[in-house]
Amino acid sequence: MKEHAHQPEESDCWLAVNAGSSSLKLSAFDPEGNRVFSRQTDELNDPSGAEHAQALAKHLSTFECCCTGRPRGVAHRVVHGGDRFHAPTRVDDAMLAALRDIDHLAPLHNPLAVACITAARQQLPDVEHYALFDTAFHHDLPPENRDYALPAWCREKLGIRRYGFHGLSVASALRSVAEQLGHPEERLNLIVAHLGNGASMTAVRRGKSSATSMGMTPLEGLVMGSRAGDIDPAIPGFLERHAGLTPEQIDHLLNRESGLTGLCGTRDLREIHTAIDRGDELAAEALSMYIHRIRHYLGGYLVNLGRLDALVFTGGVGEHDAIVRETVCEGLNMLGLAIDPDANRAPAEGPRPIHQPHSPAGIWIVPADEEGEMVRQLRDRH
Repeated sequence: MKEHAHQPEESDCWLAVNAGSSSLKLSAFDPEGNRVFSRQTDELNDPSGAEHAQALAKHLSTFECCCTGRPRGVAHRVVHGGDRFHAPTRVDDAMLAALRDIDHLAPLHNPLAVACITAARQQLPDVEHYALFDTAFHHDLPPENRDYALPAWCREKLGIRRYGFHGLSVASALRSVAEQLGHPEERLNLIVAHLGNGASMTAVRRGKSSATSMGMTPLEGLVMGSRAGDIDPAIPGFLERHAGLTPEQIDHLLNRESGLTGLCGTRDLREIHTAIDRGDELAAEALSMYIHRIRHYLGGYLVNLGRLDALVFTGGVGEHDAIVRETVCEGLNMLGLAIDPDANRAPAEGPRPIHQPHSPAGIWIVPADEEGEMVRQLRDRH
C-alpha cells in the first residue's frame, strides 16, 4: 500500500502572499474570508528578492506550526502583468518564464514577486499557486486614458501604454464602499487615493477603471516616497547628456532617490510632520508638493467623472494620516466634498465615512486589503 503520511490533508484556508518593494506579508483566510493568520516583515532591501524569499520561508514555517493541513491554494500579488496577464493565472514553469520576460516593466517589483513564488512553490509543492496582478483592474482603460501620444508602433510592437497599478487595492476599496452604501459596484463613481510609499489615484466610473495616475510603470503620477512621479520627459536625456548618468543611474535616481526622499531626506510622513513642527522649510515644501499633486489629479478626475459618489482614502498614509486627508480636501466644499474634521481625526478601525452630513459626495477611509481581495477573487473562481 502506498504511504501517504508525508502528505498533510488539505485544509479549508487560502494563503495570500503580498510582496512589496520593501516588505513581505503572508496571510491566511478561512472559507468565510476571515483573516486567521498574518505575518509581516518590513525593511527588506535586497533587490534580488533573496531577503523576501527568506522572510516568506520563515512565515510559511510559522503558518505550518499554527495551522493544520496544507492550504487549498496560494495567491501571489504581482505588480505588473503586461498585456498578457489580466486575470488570476495558475502558476507553472512556463507561466513563470513568461513573467520573467516582463521584469523590465516593473524592475523594482516583479523580480521580488517571482522570487517569492519560486520559494513558495518549493516549500508547498503540492499546492496550486496563482498570480494576481495589480494591472488587471485597469486592463480595459478607455483608449484616451490608456494610450500615450506616440506612434502606433510603440504600443503595437513594444507594448508601451498606461497599465496602471494598485488595482487590487482599488478593487478592494470599491467592493467595501459598495457594501457600506448598499449599492452594486457597477453603479458607483469613485476616486480612490491609494497613498503609501507608492501612491496613485484612480477614477472609477460605474465600477470600472476610467483613469489612473500611474502609467507604463509605477513611476508616473503622484509624488511618492522615493519616486519622482510626473516630470518633464526630456529630463532623463538631459541628465544623461549633462550629468553623465547612465540609463541605470537615471532609473535609480528617479525610483530610489527622488520623491519625498529627494525633497527632504525622508519618505516617512510622520517624520515630515515632526520636522514641519520644528520649522523645517524643506519638509514643509515637500508636503506642499505632495498634496498639490494629489489635488491636481483629484480635480481632473472630478471634471471627467461628472458625478462622484465618494472619494476614498486607502493605503498606509491614506488610512492613518489625518493631516494629509484634511489638507487634500481643504476648500473643496464647492465641489461637493465636505470633510468632517472631527470624524477625520477620530481614532477608529474599519471602513468609515469622514464627510459632513450635507456633503453631496462621500469621503471614506477604507483600510487596504489586497490579500483579502486576492483570496476573494480566487474563491469566486472556485
